Amino acid sequence: MRPSQPANFVSWFRAAAPWIHAFRGKTFVVAFGGELVASGAVESVVQDINLLTSLGIRVVIVCGSRPQIDAALAARGLTSTFSHGVRITPSNVMDCVKEAVGRLRIEFEQRFSFGLPNTPMAQSEGVRLMGGSLITARPVGVIDGIDFQFAGTVRDVDAQTIHHVLDNGDIVCLTPIGYSPTGEAFNLSMEDVAASVAVALDAEKLIFMIDADGLPPLPGPKTKRTRAHEISRELSAAEAELLYKSAAQSTDISGMSPDTMRALDATVRASKGGVARTHLIPRAVDGALLMELFSYSGTGSMITEAGLETLREATIDDVGGVLKLIEPLEADGTLVRRGREKLEAEISQFCVLEHDNVIAGCAALYPFGKEGMAEMACFVVDPTYQGRNYGEQLLARIETLARNARVKRLFVLTTRTAHWFIEHGFVEGSLDELPEARQKLYNFQRQSKIFLKKI
Repeated sequence: MRPSQPANFVSWFRAAAPWIHAFRGKTFVVAFGGELVASGAVESVVQDINLLTSLGIRVVIVCGSRPQIDAALAARGLTSTFSHGVRITPSNVMDCVKEAVGRLRIEFEQRFSFGLPNTPMAQSEGVRLMGGSLITARPVGVIDGIDFQFAGTVRDVDAQTIHHVLDNGDIVCLTPIGYSPTGEAFNLSMEDVAASVAVALDAEKLIFMIDADGLPPLPGPKTKRTRAHEISRELSAAEAELLYKSAAQSTDISGMSPDTMRALDATVRASKGGVARTHLIPRAVDGALLMELFSYSGTGSMITEAGLETLREATIDDVGGVLKLIEPLEADGTLVRRGREKLEAEISQFCVLEHDNVIAGCAALYPFGKEGMAEMACFVVDPTYQGRNYGEQLLARIETLARNARVKRLFVLTTRTAHWFIEHGFVEGSLDELPEARQKLYNFQRQSKIFLKKI
């Protein structure tokens, strides 16, 4: 390790701590196609999944087998056809499905049993890979006159047994085969299995590893210019559904592969079923799973059941998060130092903006009722979230609170962000325009500029 790297590692590891705490005991469903196995990259994914379990995360793996089925068919001189995106599966094709899935199952059991010293899997012998007949299936049936034979869809998930296995600290590995109560086996879609399992388990996260960097931007005037270079980092379930429908109607706006389209459709379904977070991450990027889960920026696209942002009044439980947010600005002199005791005493004056349960912004309102004025103070947005209009959201919230308190004019003192306030309707004022009590507290050494706004 080069001398410059230890500090970066320590910084990253400390930054990951909130997610490590938040994810412990939560259930993640991680799904990927057989292409990952065929590419030879599965070993690093196995290591990363093993790391998740060591952090107390309950993991269910769902592995697809399309390329392995194709290879088994080719070896027998057979071909298969598709309709409505589903493989028509007569009995001879189903034999190839069973062969391919069986080989995949053995491959994973081999990978998870690997635990030599001085490897990432060392001392992981306590983690077992468990599976079985946990998916009940039904046939697709006949659609538009086409009999899909042994192609099926998920009918039910044995969530109780899966939870029991996860409670024991083991990993559940599911393949895209389901069984009917009459004893028949059906060829299922990996995406269908993953979404159904995530909903049945009320999973915290459903993660698809796909053949793209993420999802393209929503349709709009910039789509054609940016689609080759940009991805949508965060979408609501409604936005993801809109993207899917738009892409289904016009490949020009998205360029999404069938692989990504199937995963997107499944994430929309899972979000509607109550899964709070679904992720589509690039399977070609080594460590994409860890980067998506344990960093602010992530490495793919995330779809949320609802919006990620929450703007609310602060509580005493937010003191630590607010302190962490403002301490760098106190250290460089941008903000006046408060300290924990003062912040605890005044926390009821604050509102906070959370992004995915992390405080990303805060602001305080101090009314001066006699003069019909109020000060907006400690107005901070984490630089990580620049460009998301969080400052505008906080300002709008403060202005609403001020109006409700019958405040006529809002004022702010700043040394660094004068232009931002001017751009948002504030005008520069003088010390004698402030309430008398606030004039007495003015720090002449800081020489803060004064800005006022009628509301």
